[in-house]
Amino acid sequence: MKTRFALIAIGSSLLLGTTPLPAQNTGTNSLPLNQTVKYQLALENDRTLGELALLPPGLKEKLQLTDEQRGELKPIEDDFAKTSREYQAANQPRIDAAQEANRQARASKDAAKIQAARKQLQQVWAGLQPYRDSAVKRIKPLMTPEQIAILEDEKNQWHESHTTEAHDPSAN
Repeated sequence: MKTRFALIAIGSSLLLGTTPLPAQNTGTNSLPLNQTVKYQLALENDRTLGELALLPPGLKEKLQLTDEQRGELKPIEDDFAKTSREYQAANQPRIDAAQEANRQARASKDAAKIQAARKQLQQVWAGLQPYRDSAVKRIKPLMTPEQIAILEDEKNQWHESHTTEAHDPSAN
């Protein structure tokens, strides 16, 4: 009993006396961890909005909008979300059919069917694009030239970031 107590005392004193090791930086990400986590959460939240989101997932974080800009952007985003909901309600049967075709194509794992199903879904949502373009034109005056360059970068466009295309073999 005394031996166990002595070993526990020695072991705990050794643990208390050690200094913590710094975390390794593998250099895979240039952003600090708190900004990376913030971006990832924004990305996930934006994806849950689906087509109701004016900007592609995570783009608001990439733009590094100020609080003032976010406040000015909010009514435009809300207006677009309302328009998007109305569009979705009017086209729900077509959307459901395209999503079901997409699910079946993915289950078949046939790249040609996946590509065709994705194209079908994109065609359904293409009717919303003029409203999105109009809303984006309204937000550009609120941004700096650097932010506009990020906004207009082809890699940041909606079709490149859409969640249904993630990990899709036919997207390459």
